[in-house]
Amino acid sequence: MHESCTVCGRRFEVQFRYQMEERDDAFSFFCSQACQTKSLRGETTNGVVCSCCNKRFVVDLVSQVLRIKGETRYACSEGCRAQLCAEAGGLRLGNAAAAVQPPPRAATPRPAPVMKEPREVKESGTVAALRPLAAPRRLAIFNHKGGTGKTTTSVSVAAGLAMRGYKVLLVDTDSQGNVGVSLGVKADKTLYHVLVMGLRPQDVAMKVRDNLDVLPSNETLAAAELYLAGRQNRDRILRDRLAAANGHYDVVVLDCSPSLSLLNQNALVFADGILVPVACDFLSLVGVRQVIKTVKNVNALLHHPVQIHGVLPTFYDSRARICREAWDTLKEHFGDRCLSPIRANTRVKEAPAQGKTIFEHAPDSHAALDYEAVVERLVTGSCATTPIHETADEAMTG
Repeated sequence: MHESCTVCGRRFEVQFRYQMEERDDAFSFFCSQACQTKSLRGETTNGVVCSCCNKRFVVDLVSQVLRIKGETRYACSEGCRAQLCAEAGGLRLGNAAAAVQPPPRAATPRPAPVMKEPREVKESGTVAALRPLAAPRRLAIFNHKGGTGKTTTSVSVAAGLAMRGYKVLLVDTDSQGNVGVSLGVKADKTLYHVLVMGLRPQDVAMKVRDNLDVLPSNETLAAAELYLAGRQNRDRILRDRLAAANGHYDVVVLDCSPSLSLLNQNALVFADGILVPVACDFLSLVGVRQVIKTVKNVNALLHHPVQIHGVLPTFYDSRARICREAWDTLKEHFGDRCLSPIRANTRVKEAPAQGKTIFEHAPDSHAALDYEAVVERLVTGSCATTPIHETADEAMTG
């Protein structure tokens, strides 16, 4: 990312955390530590304003600059510094050891998702009311293990809901950017600009289909991770940034990376529910345990009551014993929350190469029919547990 230095105006590539700073809801960029120091002291603006008495002065001492609740404050004198610390409820380092341990942090209130009144949509020439969703309206597609079909599931679920008339925002939180590739999206702005630059998600998102917008990502998310790491309440930045999109979309679907990164923590804190794609093999079954552990940690440590809404078996082949046993195991442990499986199908692998969804590329394929069943489950809450059988020829051509 290339920016112009706020102090000297030189064009440079942002590489380090200190080169970017947010002040008063705006961003400043510094090509060097010398420029950052000049800005911090107020040399480029005829001084800084004391946060206590509003006196303008030039910073001479380190003690005149404070970080309170993640924001920079200035104090022209020891008296003003003491006043700012008192107002913030801060303690001097020497008194911290004698302080009583504070009670556990209360859950941070978050804005409730805004769902519009059921809209009217056209169906086969008639007008019908949009049915309220049975599924969470903030749905994270998450699994620690890679190769379980998370991106395919995210794209298919989002596209299926959009086809039914729901206005959907599909957010890619994986730096590989596979959501954009799958839909043939080439974007100048990405999730990075929402997280770091503070742009509104609805201004960055790209319309890719009727009722379907995509907030893409790319390798710049690595820099966004560094930005999040230095922020207060770093696990809630994504939730706060996407709050502006609540009134614009009926559903937000998040495609998560196969890891427990800081971005994934943000995604789980934002989500109301989690859909876990699980490949029908032994190692994927073992990985589900880690997902359950992560959800418990989010509930207990991050004070966010997210739950597993459903477990989705993927790459299912009824001819393979391990697939049948895996599905039986998931049904035994998760009951009604285990959805009907997605059958292994070559059409699913072909669709991203065409920049199409499975519904566009092969609407009559097994995978398209199976994902339609998943969407039906999310919309109505109905559970389909009828065993799926197929012949060898159907598995190859379906």
